[in-house]
Amino acid sequence: MRIIRLDPSNQRQLRQYIELPFRLYQRNALWVPPLVGEVRDQLDPQRHPFYQHSEAAFFLAYNGEEAVGRLAVLDNANHTRATGQRTAFFYHFESIPDRAVSRGLFDAAFDWARGRGLETVWGPQGFLAGDGKGLLVDGFEHRPAMGIAYNYPYYGELVEDAGFGKQVDLISCYVDRDISLPERYLQMAEKIRQRGGLRAVRFRSKAELRAVVDQVVAAYNQSFTEIQGFVPITQGEENAIAARILAVADPTLIKVLMRGEEIVGFVLAYPDLSAAVQRCRGQLWPLGWYHLMREARQTQWINFNGGGILPEFRGLGGNALLYAELYDTLIGRTQFQYGDLVQVQETNTRMIQELEALRFRPYKRHRIYSRSLV
Repeated sequence: MRIIRLDPSNQRQLRQYIELPFRLYQRNALWVPPLVGEVRDQLDPQRHPFYQHSEAAFFLAYNGEEAVGRLAVLDNANHTRATGQRTAFFYHFESIPDRAVSRGLFDAAFDWARGRGLETVWGPQGFLAGDGKGLLVDGFEHRPAMGIAYNYPYYGELVEDAGFGKQVDLISCYVDRDISLPERYLQMAEKIRQRGGLRAVRFRSKAELRAVVDQVVAAYNQSFTEIQGFVPITQGEENAIAARILAVADPTLIKVLMRGEEIVGFVLAYPDLSAAVQRCRGQLWPLGWYHLMREARQTQWINFNGGGILPEFRGLGGNALLYAELYDTLIGRTQFQYGDLVQVQETNTRMIQELEALRFRPYKRHRIYSRSLV
């Protein structure tokens, strides 16, 4: 077994790095591949906005000439500046069930990170806000939402064998049309609307949605400052995230909360296209877009992949309005029978308690791990 650092100019290595998980999961009906174009961008310092401020390295493990494991390690300089913590992040972890392979990959990543003066490692955590975080540790019987990680149960054992422990868990919740929003939430939301303090705004087109991207990002940067590992989104990253959202968005499912002309909250929801991504094997061309558009019209699942409100409005009825709009998004379209609200950080106990009271059922758990390098 040997470990190499990937050479981004070596097309054979790039192909092996990208294709490895397709081979590992070829008999797994639940795994949803990443969009291959996005992975290629993540590997290309000339294309991805992450490299405007930070650096990454990628490693492959081989048995003979066969790739059997891979790992990315990121030095996010923006995170270091924002938090003062010298932290590396690992991502793209894939491996056969062999501790020699995973240890070799992590040792190479640790050496790279130490050489840059980094003192801890967290992960899995990716390049952009919105990249699926964590390793799946509970809920292996469920297909993941689009963009959210799925892995074999033995991955947790391999990561812990490399010296990692739990940092924080992310909870995804199931909901269906049997949801019953308590009357007090509906009454409070209606009072907020009538008083004119906060109002929900919906979109009819992607052009309307594109026009408010800057304001939504500004609200995001203020709403999630207490979330573990939060880093404000840069302009270059904003463009990449906006392109990703607009590519799969149904504008009528995305809502913002406004006070006057200021966006103070948002609910991001999308038709679940994971089945289509499976069918096209992560390739949008030549027929991938057809599969995605077809699935958007027929899927019974909706993903709630982002929702937040500025801290100063959470105790002023803002949460009630947020949940009322989330409820309306699910109930308002008869196409959708089931919902997946993805990756709420477990430390957000108030939100988790409120979701459970609203009959959202926790059913998947992803874990971010950490370990010291000193």
